Amino acid sequence: MVDGVRPVKTFRNDDDVKKVIDLIIKETREVNETMGKSFDIANSVLKQLPFFSCINVAIDKDSQSDIAKYSYCSEFSIPPYIGGYGKQSNRWVAKSFIIKRALAARENSLKQEQMKNQGNK
Repeated sequence: MVDGVRPVKTFRNDDDVKKVIDLIIKETREVNETMGKSFDIANSVLKQLPFFSCINVAIDKDSQSDIAKYSYCSEFSIPPYIGGYGKQSNRWVAKSFIIKRALAARENSLKQEQMKNQGNK
């Protein structure tokens, strides 16, 4: 807000949206560090994104492919690449932990929302 008025922002391209996403990430990190909070960055972006953009702007084809691969491998208990844990690339291992945390946070959020909705009945 500027002098009690919310400024109007015009988005001309995906980069304009990505700049706001970067600001949300920065703000979430700052709040977590300065106020001792533990807000999930991905969840913060996901919750605020519909207020200024179509969610498709944030969907990356490679990321969607990684999520599909993770889900498939988890469902059928198979490694994504030939070999065991030590044979998987460091990049894939890092991605898989990020995906696992994001899916767990999403599931937890849905459970909390469901419990809240049940309490309101």
